Amino acid sequence: MGTVVEAASKNANGSILEKKNPTVVFVLGGPGSGKGTQCANIVKHFGYTHLSAGDLLRAEIKSGSENGTMIQNMIKEGKIVPSEVTIKLLQRAMQESGNDKFLIDGFPRNEENRAAFEKVTGIEPAYVLYFDCPEEEMERRLLSRNQGREDDNIETIRKRFKVFLESSLPVINYYDAKGKVRKIDAARPIEEVFESVKAIFGPKNEKVNQYVRIMSKLYMYKFHFASKTKIGNHYFSRFALPFGPIDYVHPRFYGGNLEVILLLAACSVPAHFVTKLENL
Repeated sequence: MGTVVEAASKNANGSILEKKNPTVVFVLGGPGSGKGTQCANIVKHFGYTHLSAGDLLRAEIKSGSENGTMIQNMIKEGKIVPSEVTIKLLQRAMQESGNDKFLIDGFPRNEENRAAFEKVTGIEPAYVLYFDCPEEEMERRLLSRNQGREDDNIETIRKRFKVFLESSLPVINYYDAKGKVRKIDAARPIEEVFESVKAIFGPKNEKVNQYVRIMSKLYMYKFHFASKTKIGNHYFSRFALPFGPIDYVHPRFYGGNLEVILLLAACSVPAHFVTKLENL
């Protein structure tokens, strides 16, 4: 019987890349920073699929495969699992989820992971959630929890801290230089941390949902948008929109880009007209 990696490799060309514009958010932070707990909250409130690289690797270990034994030995030694192994497991999980919005937790762990993920999947993350927490607090949390994990002992925990600092921080710095890092103080209580998370996910999604409904209805009922708005041509070049002066607004043209949606929605459509659309 082949390994999960081999099985996933057979389907690599027919993977989630067939989905249109999947949204990927990398979730990074040291061991014990609370990533998993916050991901569960995001899934519940915002409809993302949570893919924990660690959970996928542990499931493979539990399967007893040759691949799983190799993973187990590397984790015990505090080493990083090869990029190919984790990416294939992630690809398979993304394929099977039926969703197009993903939180990828604990990956990429180094620059090689990052480059390999973008090359293999063709996906660049929308942004990176970075849960920043002091090492002393993370160590306290890990030693006090009781999950039965073999790698939750003081020696291995400290190896994991060291690996994170040496390997994962450069990934965070890479995306920070691109303006894609959302840093969160994770030393606070769970509820307070999630308030910060909601500030990133919540308001944007509420506005997007509202204006997607409006724009979709404008298209569906074929209202002549150009006759009701005055949008300068510079907006089209600025956002690289694939159309000229607007006749109809089709959802595929704005693809969830909040700034474009807000620009369109802020044009001179009478308030009573917008209200009518919302109530259709």
